[in-house]
Amino acid sequence: MAFQPHVAKRQRRDAPADTPATRSNCVCGPLGVERYHARVSGPLLDRIDIHLEVPAVKYRAHADQGGGEPSAAIRECVDRARAVQRERFVNRAGVYANAHMAARDIRTFCRVSDGADALLRTAITRLALSARAYHRILKIARTIADLDGAAELAPKHVSEAIQYRSLDRRALG
Repeated sequence: MAFQPHVAKRQRRDAPADTPATRSNCVCGPLGVERYHARVSGPLLDRIDIHLEVPAVKYRAHADQGGGEPSAAIRECVDRARAVQRERFVNRAGVYANAHMAARDIRTFCRVSDGADALLRTAITRLALSARAYHRILKIARTIADLDGAAELAPKHVSEAIQYRSLDRRALG
């Protein structure tokens, strides 16, 4: 059985709701904010697949009853993607999902187009990403493509995967 940690980070003490309005009232200044975010080390961040900032939800979003994809449709999409992954790794002992891929599996199953490669090169350079972060982006992009029903990794899959590295982007200001 695999261990899958989920991590959450509290807001800064002086900003209980981290919104543009409260950021303008921040008393710790840019250096204090940077110091707060630096409390989580780079090597630890590298080991976390997806980084998301979740803003506070406004009352109106809670009150509106419309929109959104039904849970049953999402489950069906995820089940299809998981079946594709199980089939992909049927001959690889101990590998059942994209998250379990080793570097050699990534080279085999996460080949990118020239456009996607250019996106990756730019992200690696601008964000100073490690090899581990690069591999995590490719695994996530492969999963996004599976959810999309795509056999190949397209630039849109890689672009979305890069977006899930928000703490890497924040580290560079």
